[in-house]
Amino acid sequence: MEKKWFIDIIIAIVIGLVATSCQTYSLKSGDLLFHVVSQGNAITDVTPGMIDHVAIVMSRDSVIEAVGKGVKMTPIDSLRQQDGHYLVGRVKGIDSKQSIANAKHYFGRPYDRLYLPNNDAIYCSELVQLSFVDKHGKRLFSPIPMSFHDTTGRITDYWRQFYAKHQLEVPEGEPGTNPGELSQRTNVKLKGRLR
Repeated sequence: MEKKWFIDIIIAIVIGLVATSCQTYSLKSGDLLFHVVSQGNAITDVTPGMIDHVAIVMSRDSVIEAVGKGVKMTPIDSLRQQDGHYLVGRVKGIDSKQSIANAKHYFGRPYDRLYLPNNDAIYCSELVQLSFVDKHGKRLFSPIPMSFHDTTGRITDYWRQFYAKHQLEVPEGEPGTNPGELSQRTNVKLKGRLR
């Protein structure tokens, strides 16, 4: 009897380990992957949480994201090689097929390093905001006022210098989005870590 109990425990442990290692394969098309950094940076200094990037799950193997080389498809395995970790966010009310088609429409667009509205370049959370729709074609994420200020309300030196170098005003309050704020929307449920 003790031997069977021992074998049952071993089997339960193995099943638990397999389920944990296969968590990636339960991803759904249209899920969001939020990159949580281990140390703060210029983005996390002015936005909620420690999230500095978001990618859209296209399939169990790949994501669509706006990064340094523009809007492109990336293998999910390459995300695991980055510092920090990714949280899986499931979006309520999404028409995933149409939303993925919308995101693919932006393939090849340049990355928007200036985070400005109404230009041809796109940054990561802007790609989500522009692409995600419900079954009626209505956008799921409305823009919010952009934030380049710290908790005291002061625009940080980094962003002042960054925009001054480009001879631009800091677009504080302009319509936009950011990955940390997207992760906190009521229609996004965080499911756990990508493994």
